[in-house]
Amino acid sequence: MWATAADGAGAAEGLGGLVGAAAQVIENLGEWGVGAFTLAETVVPPIPSEVILPLAGYLAKQGSLNLGLIFVTSTLGAYLGALLLYWLGAKLGLERSIRGLSKLPLVDREDFEKAAGWFTRHGRSSIFFGRLLPGVRSLISLPAGAAAMPLLTFSVFTLAGSALWNGALIGFGYLLGTQYHLIEGYSKYLNYAVYAALAVALAWLVVRRVKRAKADR
Repeated sequence: MWATAADGAGAAEGLGGLVGAAAQVIENLGEWGVGAFTLAETVVPPIPSEVILPLAGYLAKQGSLNLGLIFVTSTLGAYLGALLLYWLGAKLGLERSIRGLSKLPLVDREDFEKAAGWFTRHGRSSIFFGRLLPGVRSLISLPAGAAAMPLLTFSVFTLAGSALWNGALIGFGYLLGTQYHLIEGYSKYLNYAVYAALAVALAWLVVRRVKRAKADR
């Protein structure tokens, strides 16, 4: 029988700091909340699936979430987010889409240009393999929509790539769930790693923005 959130309530309590807070939010939102996270991550890349999905897998191992359902909802969320960007690219065209979305906080035009270049070089296969590459995964849908890729082809490659990526991250967290005592003991080091990664990412984005602003003068 599938587990429910009530069966393993409190599984996130052993984790402290930012990791523990994220786990608590995921536990409270449930399986459909995980899907909402992946949808948001697809549209707003700085939200990291590399943190959210392993935690969801870990909570599934503890009995707080259903493993099969978080796989389905996360893949569905990723697809709906990709579909939104595909529609935006088809409706506005690549240049107008990039110009508008690059104004979002912590998003840089260079990220969109990298995704567009990847699509130009690799065609429809970029939709599948692009889902496995940070910096490309979330944005590859824009050039696909702008190039009028057939929706069925786009959907099949997007669902396959997203399922592979999400399944790997969720499975990793699920396997770690067998080592609860290790995760509990080392959660503070996980927090340090997350804080450091966020600080480096933020600094890198700020430096890039400053360099681009100087180049545009």
